[in-house]
Amino acid sequence: MTQDPLRSRREFLKLSALLTAGGALPLLQSFEARAAADANAPVRIGYLPITDATPLLVAHHNKLYEAEGLTVEAPRLFRSWAQLVEAFVSGQVNVVHLLSPITVWARYGSKVPAKVVAWNHVGGSALTVLPEIDNIRQLGGKTVAIPFWYSMHNVVLQQLLTQNGLQAISGGRAAPRANEVNLVVMSPADMTPALASRQIAGFIVAEPFNAAAELLKVGKVLRFTGDVWKNHACCVVFMHERDLNQRPEWSQKVVTSLVKAQAWIQDNRGATARLLSRDGPNRYTPHSVETLSRVLEPNAAQARQYAASGAIRHPDWKEERIDFQPYPFPSYTETLVRMLKTTRIEGNNAFLAGLKPEQVARDLVDDRFVRQALRQVGGLKTFGFPDSFTRNEIVSV
Repeated sequence: MTQDPLRSRREFLKLSALLTAGGALPLLQSFEARAAADANAPVRIGYLPITDATPLLVAHHNKLYEAEGLTVEAPRLFRSWAQLVEAFVSGQVNVVHLLSPITVWARYGSKVPAKVVAWNHVGGSALTVLPEIDNIRQLGGKTVAIPFWYSMHNVVLQQLLTQNGLQAISGGRAAPRANEVNLVVMSPADMTPALASRQIAGFIVAEPFNAAAELLKVGKVLRFTGDVWKNHACCVVFMHERDLNQRPEWSQKVVTSLVKAQAWIQDNRGATARLLSRDGPNRYTPHSVETLSRVLEPNAAQARQYAASGAIRHPDWKEERIDFQPYPFPSYTETLVRMLKTTRIEGNNAFLAGLKPEQVARDLVDDRFVRQALRQVGGLKTFGFPDSFTRNEIVSV
């Protein structure tokens, strides 16, 4: 199986077109028409088949939305970020998980009236490379795949490259120089086959694709992103501002359902892997229980192995391979915006220059609902985190 670089390129260009003021306008008009015709729309979840979507799917499987008095449709699976964003902006779905940098692009690059209401998870991604590669510097002169330009994966990868004297390039010469790493956008599902056929030297992406490459013995985890940026968000919950303002009770119930799902996952990681798998009753994802369990319920021996190899350099952080905590810390959003300004991103990214991190943290995020939901489940300490709504960001390459 070989990956189709043109398909990935087309998806990026499609989303680039959607997330411009002109490209988003017809979708936003469609959303307004839908919203006017269906003011009491049920919960309509859109997701990609990655572990980032876990709380949305657990809340559905465990009937947590219904327990809050909501009507919910079966979650809709999408195969690309472009498809998911298009469905959300046009109103086909109203609750989605998105890569956190995409939400910055959507709100400020194309003026989509939507906000981050919670984090979906923390960590949950890794840089996976060919078996013979033992350090970042060995990626010089090679190609590495990212899932999207506006992704935490791209941001963290470029931090790693810069600190190791390497420069990220894209779309240029056929063979990068020894101090360059060529970045290509690739669908997550295509990454493991591309690594196995040695079309790429590595990829950085959400789970469980890193775990799949390990189990197939075609690659190894060189570094976990959560070991670079402590307890960072990857995907966040994005909802329409219209719903947040005009249906606050409905919005509160949605967010409460997701926070309760995250709390349930803490004590039911094995069950979570089973219900998300292709053998689960809803077949939410195409992944095996074995692959998902490696992410959601890793054993102590694996942690020791990662510490020995250097995939984990901060064992004192006590990071889970993927963890769940809903509060959207302002310091994270501020740091993310600063990093995006210095990250290589293809396409029209001029809007980034005018963004003020503190203002974005206040404007992009609406934390009214998640604060209330956290009170119902015992606060952040329920998730093993300090019970405070402020923190200092720790980035250590």
